Amino acid sequence: MKKFIISVLFVFLFSGLFAQIPAGYYDSAAGLVGTPLKAALHNIIKNHTVVSYAGLWTAYSTTDKKANGYVWDMYSDIPSGTPPYNFTFGTDQCGSYSVEGDCYNREHSFPQSLFNSTGSIYSDLFQVYPTDGKVNGQRSNFPLANVGTASWTSLNGSKLGISNYVSPDGWYNFSGTAFEPIDDFKGDFARTYFYIATRYYTEDAGWSSNGMNIGAEPMPWAICQYLEWSHLDPVSTKEINRNNAVYGKQNNRNPFIDHPEWADSIWGSFLTAGMTHISDFNTISVFPNPCTIKNTKVNIWSPEKGSFTLKLFNIEGKCIIEKTIEKTTGNIETELNVEVLNKGIYFLNVSSKNFVSNKKLIIQ
Repeated sequence: MKKFIISVLFVFLFSGLFAQIPAGYYDSAAGLVGTPLKAALHNIIKNHTVVSYAGLWTAYSTTDKKANGYVWDMYSDIPSGTPPYNFTFGTDQCGSYSVEGDCYNREHSFPQSLFNSTGSIYSDLFQVYPTDGKVNGQRSNFPLANVGTASWTSLNGSKLGISNYVSPDGWYNFSGTAFEPIDDFKGDFARTYFYIATRYYTEDAGWSSNGMNIGAEPMPWAICQYLEWSHLDPVSTKEINRNNAVYGKQNNRNPFIDHPEWADSIWGSFLTAGMTHISDFNTISVFPNPCTIKNTKVNIWSPEKGSFTLKLFNIEGKCIIEKTIEKTTGNIETELNVEVLNKGIYFLNVSSKNFVSNKKLIIQ
């Protein structure tokens, strides 16, 4: 009951702030959860209007301007205090730098080395922020994560060092070099990464990893870390205003600013106590995959007995096949008739009381 009251209060407090969401913008995502929700949101926000990389400099004066007229740099700003310096648009644009405060540049929060500096993500305003050049250089292409022992600390308190992150259940951890923004902006970056995972869903072929990601998707430890950050640092007026400003330029939105609860709807099982982790064992196998025949076999292995629900969703997030099976042993096999389905990508969701897993199915 307590969680329900908090959720209702949260929605009530923020409902007025989200007034600029275009009517009907998210209608096709209504009622969906998990991978189908992510797929539906992808279809809503994909194919955005691309702002050129050079055009970001001009765009920032609309999307990232503080009330005092200076650049809103999350690597130097201190919302609860006085920042060590301020940047003036245009005048303080990098150029070269040697110390903090010299100039601001364009920071790919999702490092460009991971996507080969190509594609619409290269200049996507939802992930390329104006930041201090020196701090940007220190951050390099390291993952964003909590830092245990800092080897370098910026003037606003951002840290570079060795991560000590462990998920709440102790299952996932990260101990590599990482960059940690201050608490006031952790939610901003978390929702940025959820946006990337959704906007570039199925568009990330050939992307590399820095230990934080698999393509556009965060690694399990990163999902847990960013969900925690999103809860720690709720959506701010700054983010809402920026979302609206970027929408005016790119004609798409960050769904996780408009509806922060959707991050939990898609990835929340990673933080759910008692939920069986999909990496505990080879829980689901689908064969053949890609499928060229009328039936595909789904094999489920789980120590749990009882009812399992199988749902197959298309790329638009619509459930087209649903089937419930009873499992009394450690292993069970069932078939899905896909003969009438069009060629393409589908998503199989298998769930029970304490178990959830998702698999991609390709029909050729």
